[in-house]
Amino acid sequence: MKISVRKMGLMLLALGALAAAGVWGAGAMIRKAAEGRTYAEVAAVPARKVGLVLGCGSKLADGRRNLFFEHRVQAAAELFRAGKVRYLIVSGDNHIRTYDEATDMRDALVRRGVPAERIQCDYAGFRTFDSVVRAKEVFCESELIVISQQFHNERAIFIGRHKGLDLLGFNAREVGGHDGFLVRCREVLARVRTVLDVYVLPTRPHFLGPKIQIG
Repeated sequence: MKISVRKMGLMLLALGALAAAGVWGAGAMIRKAAEGRTYAEVAAVPARKVGLVLGCGSKLADGRRNLFFEHRVQAAAELFRAGKVRYLIVSGDNHIRTYDEATDMRDALVRRGVPAERIQCDYAGFRTFDSVVRAKEVFCESELIVISQQFHNERAIFIGRHKGLDLLGFNAREVGGHDGFLVRCREVLARVRTVLDVYVLPTRPHFLGPKIQIG
């Protein structure tokens, strides 16, 4: 059966409208879940035992330093020095020997004066979903302050609220320019995937493992 050009165009328009509605809906759900739970000033953040620093690479593909990494580490160090958290979990990707986000974050925090014994590395935080769920299932913590940029904190809080965690977010400085734009574009798709993870897909972290008590 042949489909006319007009019908094909209408079908494509309908699919585009559905996709746009899905993107908008996912973003709205995540923003709503995190409403009133993120903070931009250290003094305003309620104190909690543990902060969860969400990982990213310390360097970009072209060798430049990653400002998302730098700002997250700086925010975590500020929160610790202010006494808002007593311990930090640094959760990141370590799927190959030469790429280790958690260790890079730990070392950067130590250089900023955070004692190494107050930092717990989570080497299996391959995705934000994994980092959040493992905080509860592996590290036995369900009330944490998530530390990343605001858009990332919002997504983590959304996951946490559907997985039995009580999360707040401390917002690291945003990154502008071309690098920031690319990450924000990826975030649009990441939010759709997150909603699917929570409501549709039988998603579990890649790895769990034995319980580890913080402190």
